[in-house]
Amino acid sequence: MGNKTWRMLENNPDVMNQLATKLGLSSELQFYDVYSLDEPEQLAHIPRPAFALPVVIPLTPAWDETRKAEDADKEPYTGSGPDEPVIWFKQTIGHACGSIGLLHSLINGPAVDFIKPDSDLAAIRSNAIPLNMAERAEILYNSEPLGLAHKSVEQAGDSSADPTSERDGGHFVTFVKSGGKLWELEGSRKGPLERGSLADDEDILSPRALDMGIRRIIELNADAGAENLLFSCTALARGS
Repeated sequence: MGNKTWRMLENNPDVMNQLATKLGLSSELQFYDVYSLDEPEQLAHIPRPAFALPVVIPLTPAWDETRKAEDADKEPYTGSGPDEPVIWFKQTIGHACGSIGLLHSLINGPAVDFIKPDSDLAAIRSNAIPLNMAERAEILYNSEPLGLAHKSVEQAGDSSADPTSERDGGHFVTFVKSGGKLWELEGSRKGPLERGSLADDEDILSPRALDMGIRRIIELNADAGAENLLFSCTALARGS
């Protein structure tokens, strides 16, 4: 982490919609609450296809162990350029995981087509494409528009998060579909994680995407005998 620390954001549709709009996403897309992963009627309010699934989930011992094992032999990410399947940002701003999770949702996959030209979001994306991991992190660290947009919504939501508090592992992870693959994007990992292939008619809320994504983490904890996992999901889709 660098020396800069922001106030934590809620994974709340109102917060995410305000932030996305300020950065330059078209109002044609919106974030929606995900009330259940297993009951289709609880997903009926979300227009399909859904483009991204930001999740806030505790860093439990079982998930932490799996993450460390998965990253142990990996070299830091070196991808850059227009041929990369996703744009991934390393987090170097304390508690900025909400804004970085939002960026991962908006600048990858079909959501890219809904970014307003000449917006701050379009500039962040186009500037990041040719850069390496460290340079991408630096442009976010020094981005005044991103910092101002984050600050403008940091008091929104249902609770007030204290940036100096110790949290037991609330991690902001974004799942997106890009290039026919499911990607897990989190700024505290060593790079983007490809989780598997998805068919043309499968979106981020399809059973297979959920199985390879958030349900995989849930099952890790269940297999370790952990208690029910409390987490929060929103989904990015067209406005209803």
